[in-house]
Amino acid sequence: MQIEILYKPSYSMGVITLAPNEELNVEAGSMVGMSPGISLETRATGGLLRSLGRSLLGGESFFQNSYRASEEGGQVMVAPPLPGDLFVLDLESEELMVQSGAYVASESGIEISTRWSGARTFFASEGLIMLLASGRGKLVLSSYGAIHELRLGAGEKYTVDTGHLVAFSRKMGFHVRTVGGLKSTLFSGEGLVVDLTGPGRVLMQTRSEDAFLAWLIPHLPKPQSH
Repeated sequence: MQIEILYKPSYSMGVITLAPNEELNVEAGSMVGMSPGISLETRATGGLLRSLGRSLLGGESFFQNSYRASEEGGQVMVAPPLPGDLFVLDLESEELMVQSGAYVASESGIEISTRWSGARTFFASEGLIMLLASGRGKLVLSSYGAIHELRLGAGEKYTVDTGHLVAFSRKMGFHVRTVGGLKSTLFSGEGLVVDLTGPGRVLMQTRSEDAFLAWLIPHLPKPQSH
């Protein structure tokens, strides 16, 4: 499988070239186009319970689409729903915690399951609901805005706003908290942050959906009363 990312970093699209009879799992609604001879099967990947957990807890689709190339091979194009970047990771022995909504596609050797960090708060809309990506193969993730990768050494710490968090190594230590005290949480414009401790890598997105919605909603036309 070969993956080329075009139009980085604002409106990225992934062009995935499949070897003969090779399979690709794609999040529902992410396919842009495909070459002739590609067969499509929609299924509850990992079984009923895992698919239900991915849907209810992880914010992903209950069903995943599996694309299989013909004996001549084939091509599938994928893109995320929001304007932003795509990032390809080659997983070997690493496991990644992935923010819900960031998963786009993966090789058949990658398993996607649901993990919940328990991070819910009355003061912020962000709940740190994560998917666990494990196995071997290529994994395609998306971001809102560009993706910035940060590598932390053993014991090194960094704090990331949860609205900007895309993924991090599963073995990293992490603690989710509010920013400052009650006043800061209510009036600073910040919600939840996560304190990460290395070693491992962190993928961040340069824009936040929640921040964009907080700006957009007050500017939307209000319904006229009659």
